Amino acid sequence: MRVAVIGFGAIGSFIIEHLQADPSIEVSAAFSLPRPEACSVPVVDSVEALLATSPELVVECAGHGSLREVGEAILRHGTDLLVASVGALADSVLEHALRKAAADGGGRLLIPGGALGGIDAVSAAREAGLDSVEYSGRKAPRAWKGTRAEQLIDLISVRQATAFFESDARTAALQFPQNANVVAALALAGLGFEKTKVRLIVDPAADGNNHSFVARGAFGEISASIRSATLPSNPKTSVLAPYSLIQTIKKRAGLILA
Repeated sequence: MRVAVIGFGAIGSFIIEHLQADPSIEVSAAFSLPRPEACSVPVVDSVEALLATSPELVVECAGHGSLREVGEAILRHGTDLLVASVGALADSVLEHALRKAAADGGGRLLIPGGALGGIDAVSAAREAGLDSVEYSGRKAPRAWKGTRAEQLIDLISVRQATAFFESDARTAALQFPQNANVVAALALAGLGFEKTKVRLIVDPAADGNNHSFVARGAFGEISASIRSATLPSNPKTSVLAPYSLIQTIKKRAGLILA
């Protein structure tokens, strides 16, 4: 299967390196601005040039702005699009535009579970009767640096686990695009953005990025807790996030069934 990648940052470069180790997958190109100094695959500077390499799947790893700029064009072209920046779909206008482009062009919009486990179970629970979903994200102070958290709490002076943000999933995903993509995936699988409750916590004792949720309803109760190591190149990103993308790519290629 031919795969193209948008973005050559921490996640994009990680994915390209791992996909190249699989002889059944060919990385046809990477779309990156500015151009990386070193890249093991052809680098293009436009979505048109990327699609000209005839990928069967495009993987977006470049952030919310990139998805807004090129997502529709890829789906209208009839090419499947796997989204790393799931939180961007908290923008209801963008979500509607991408789903319409997929319906019109034939490309599929693929949503990975990211760093959070139990997404399939939440989807099943939605069908069986789901009443509430509550998510908590707990990370060390350095993982919140460069985000809106710096405006809400003094990260340097925190000495114990402290919740600094509580809201719905839509607000969380839009205000914390680098940290809260998992809540968007959870919301899309379950009750939607407005009905999914989110709490973000800074914890000096946190070891890695910690995600947990509880879902309740007529079906019963689901609880899941994940502690993931972070990417060495980006402490905001759980190492499970790129591996979730890789697993979805391999499923799309028919290399694994579950």
